[in-house]
Amino acid sequence: MSKVGIVMGSDSDLPTMAKAADVLDSLGIAYEMRIISAHREARLFFEWAESAEENGFSVIIAGAGMAAHLPGMCAALFSLPVIGVPLTSKALGGMDALYSILQMPPGIPVATVALDGAKNAALLAARILSIDDLELRKRLKAYSLDAAEQVEKKDAKLKEIGWKAYLEHSNV
Repeated sequence: MSKVGIVMGSDSDLPTMAKAADVLDSLGIAYEMRIISAHREARLFFEWAESAEENGFSVIIAGAGMAAHLPGMCAALFSLPVIGVPLTSKALGGMDALYSILQMPPGIPVATVALDGAKNAALLAARILSIDDLELRKRLKAYSLDAAEQVEKKDAKLKEIGWKAYLEHSNV
């Protein structure tokens, strides 16, 4: 069974990267989540990334802020798909991470999602895995239908109580 690696360089990234784990959990996809700094734990990082394929990973989701080397280094060491999640930072608002992940050199592809887009990274990983997994593809379709139903319910609530009451009673 294929699994997804979720890696981040710091525990401060965990609240955002946990959103990827939530999606993978809801879709029944196995994963391993790690905190490994490519800068402060270079040897450990190299060992983890180089052995990822033999350890059953089919996709890696790598979250990184600031210089954002983690996704690119994963892609340099792991020959299967890597999805980079640029994380918002205080100094430059995450644009530094976004540009770092987007500007990979030729031959080192990293798929990139929006700032703090861990949820979409998990959905992209699931879609990649679903190429050869019809049951997962069915679960993804059900996930999408459920998301549409949730929007319809929110719209009905808005129509019923109006926007002011909606804002007062929701976590928008």
